Amino acid sequence: MTAQQPKWSIPTRQTEEPVLKIYNSLTRTKTEFVPKNGRLIKWYNCGPTVYDASHMGHARNYVTQDILRRIVSDYFGYDVHFVMNITDIDDKIILRARQNHLFDNFRSQAESLTKELVSRVRTAWQEYVLQRVTKGLPESEKPFEGQEEKAWNAALRISQQPESKAEALKRDEKFDMHFSSARRALNAIENAESQLATGNTSLDAAHRLIDDAKDVLAESLDAQYKTTVTDPAISRKLASYWEAKFSDDMMRLRVRDPDTITRVTEYVPEIVSFVERIIQNGYGYETEGSVYFDTVSFDKSEKHNYAKLEPWSKGNRELLEEGEGALTSKTGRRSASDFALWKASKPGEPSWPSPWGPGRPGWHIECSVMASAILGENMDIHSGGIDLAFPHHDNEMAQSEAYHNCDPWVNYFIHTGHLHIEGLKMSKSLKNFITIEEILQRYTARQLRLAFLTQLWSAKVDFSESLMTGEVRNIEVTLNNFFANVKALISQCKSDGAASDGRHHYEQQERDLQARLYESQASFRAALCDSFNTPVALNVLRELVSATNSYINQRKQHVNVALVESIARWVGNMLRMFGLGEGENADIGWGVADRGEIASNREDVLMPYLRTLSTFRDGVRKIAMDRGETALKDILALCDKLRDVDLVSLGVALDDQQDGKALVKLVSPAELIRARDEKRAQVEAKAMKKAAAVEAERQKQQLRLEKGRVAPQDMFKPPHVPEGTTYGSWDVDGLPLTDAEGNTLSKNQAKKVKKDQLLQEKLHREFLVWQKEEGNEV
Repeated sequence: MTAQQPKWSIPTRQTEEPVLKIYNSLTRTKTEFVPKNGRLIKWYNCGPTVYDASHMGHARNYVTQDILRRIVSDYFGYDVHFVMNITDIDDKIILRARQNHLFDNFRSQAESLTKELVSRVRTAWQEYVLQRVTKGLPESEKPFEGQEEKAWNAALRISQQPESKAEALKRDEKFDMHFSSARRALNAIENAESQLATGNTSLDAAHRLIDDAKDVLAESLDAQYKTTVTDPAISRKLASYWEAKFSDDMMRLRVRDPDTITRVTEYVPEIVSFVERIIQNGYGYETEGSVYFDTVSFDKSEKHNYAKLEPWSKGNRELLEEGEGALTSKTGRRSASDFALWKASKPGEPSWPSPWGPGRPGWHIECSVMASAILGENMDIHSGGIDLAFPHHDNEMAQSEAYHNCDPWVNYFIHTGHLHIEGLKMSKSLKNFITIEEILQRYTARQLRLAFLTQLWSAKVDFSESLMTGEVRNIEVTLNNFFANVKALISQCKSDGAASDGRHHYEQQERDLQARLYESQASFRAALCDSFNTPVALNVLRELVSATNSYINQRKQHVNVALVESIARWVGNMLRMFGLGEGENADIGWGVADRGEIASNREDVLMPYLRTLSTFRDGVRKIAMDRGETALKDILALCDKLRDVDLVSLGVALDDQQDGKALVKLVSPAELIRARDEKRAQVEAKAMKKAAAVEAERQKQQLRLEKGRVAPQDMFKPPHVPEGTTYGSWDVDGLPLTDAEGNTLSKNQAKKVKKDQLLQEKLHREFLVWQKEEGNEV
């Protein structure tokens, strides 16, 4: 009988792996993530409308989406096809491009400051006050035409009263913005009138007036001349410029490029065909050259539901109108909730041919068409900012499901939360925003990403100075120090050689730390499975780093470097997975941010270090040859200077250890200089505090000595007490016997003055000793 292997049994699973769940806006709950096609994930992300500079709201949305995308692809290992659109034609772009064009023409035609120019700007200001500023006024104070000054005075009063201003902002959230623009223009008008009165009619004065009144002038010029702007290149030029700027900002923020980018203007024929199919399916209708989606018919259908994300917002006129855009016709719709699929172009607007006449795409239709063209009739994930949920994303789903005759078009909708800066909601339309260009001058891309990682992707983000200088700074410093220490340990271990010291260095402390790594890896996965909970996941890494630092400090020269290295590599890999990495992936840790270019020339790299070493050697040789009495002390001082000054600017840190060997670390020079300066500041502050305490004690002692200057036998006599108002007679030792009226002192009074005199005798003796020691005279 041939030998056989023993029976083998499948192992019993001791711990279940957590299941990935995502907070799905379609259910408002965390639901299990089930891709439709194995490991393939089709993902569409709403891109920007490119008409102005990218701001912190964009950073919040696109960096956060990038983090989620990296987690799904790099951590969970899914094959993601990530598609993003660029909205390069819509009402905002048309309006901004047209206004900029008309304003630039107006400015270029100005030759000098004239009464006519000032009058033209004042007219624009009056129109702006009447049309914009008065939206925030109560009905009782809203003016008629010709009452602009009255309206302005009312707005001025309201702006100075916090409660009234709060009410105005409820009536119109843009009140503050409109008021500021109007006030700036009015100040410019009044200044221009003063310049004219003094005879200044220069072109510079004219340009100052025009530039300061741009907001009010642009709207006035557009109202007067918009039909004259017929060149579609004007809108394309603006969109192309800001798209390029957006791409540059995303690159600087380390946001990965989409796998596929789509632009609205490249899909107009497909949009026309898409709209035709919706009409054929009974969910669209044409009126006056525009085509609208019939939300009532769609909602009545047994197969469909309108506004799946926010059904409670169906009748919200403000959101519906905002979604339609400023240039959309307000007539022709069968229902207030119907929205434009195709807009008939008016004079001054770009257009494309269609069966319904010259027009352009509605806003919502673009994403449906482009996503369907790339991903088909269903996608796994659709993402965007929470402000897009209704009506944009609800309208997207409705028209897509009407076209494909399917349900659902999107399986998981994920929305990033609003961004608040120092407690205030940020909005480009309110001109309350910080551009990405501006924020990257204050913080690195890594620091911004860390700030977003510390808060849930689906929640409101509070971005503040205290967050950046507090928690984010602490995380960065802690991790930088940890990786620097680990790399120094590895380097030292290699320099000591591979020979065994006869110890396996895997005692209970190592087993505990290894178990901590296992636990951290499990907790990290559980956090990311819990709807990408990055704050918890990041905290898992921080706690593991803290535990490893404690282990290193306890074990000292007996550290198991291989174990520490494996922990550092895993922590670094997870940070890089989040998009926090710099440099080569093979490096320990997360790399050094903003390191700059490394010199490729060997001499450029080595000479600064060699000069420092040579200077140190020169100093040691000189001290040795001088053979001074303080030679040892001088050499130690030279060593301290090498550590604390010379090597700091080179990015080399030397940590003295108990065994006499320094731990050598390569750290960013800026980090070392900052740490050194902070340490110096702490030492100086401590020294100043100590000096202040010494001075306070000196002054206290001085007061005590000054008090002892008076001899005890004289302390109760004038001039040390008011003459004739305190005591009348004294004994031979200077103790009072009677008061000023000649009455004998009571026992208590006599007891008190005796006690005071005894205390003064002690103080006076101390004074005489001090006087003798200091050689002072009374």
